[in-house]
Amino acid sequence: MQLSKFTDYTFRVLIYMAAHQEELCTVEQLATKLEVSEHHLKKVIHKLAKTDYLISIKGRSGGLKLGLPPEEINLGEVLKITEDNLTIIECIKHETTCSFMTGECKLKGIIHQSLDKFIEEFSKYTLQDIM
Repeated sequence: MQLSKFTDYTFRVLIYMAAHQEELCTVEQLATKLEVSEHHLKKVIHKLAKTDYLISIKGRSGGLKLGLPPEEINLGEVLKITEDNLTIIECIKHETTCSFMTGECKLKGIIHQSLDKFIEEFSKYTLQDIM
C-alpha cells in the first residue's frame, strides 16, 4: 500500500505550519521550503482550507496559518480526508472483477480489517505527536 502524494504533501504542509505557527505562510513560501510544485500545493491548500485545519486569509497581507492547535489535529482524520482511494485491490471497488469475490469473500474481509487497523493506528496520533 502506498499513500498518495496528496496525503504526503498534506502532512508536510501541516508539519511546516505547526512548526511556524507564529507567522503567516504563502503557497509560494511553502512550495520553496517543502520543495514541492506550487500547482500541487494549491490543491492541497484548497482542500485543507475547507476544513478547520488551515485558515486562508485573503488580501494583500494575507496568508495561511494553522486553524487548530497541533494537539487537536488527528492524523487519522487527516488521512481520511486526503485519501480518496484506499482500495488496495480492484475487487473491493468493482465486485464484478472476480467471480470469487461475491458474498462473504474472506479475502475482502481481511483487507477491510487491515485498512481499518491502518487508519486506527494513524488515529492514535496527533500533529503534536510528530512534531
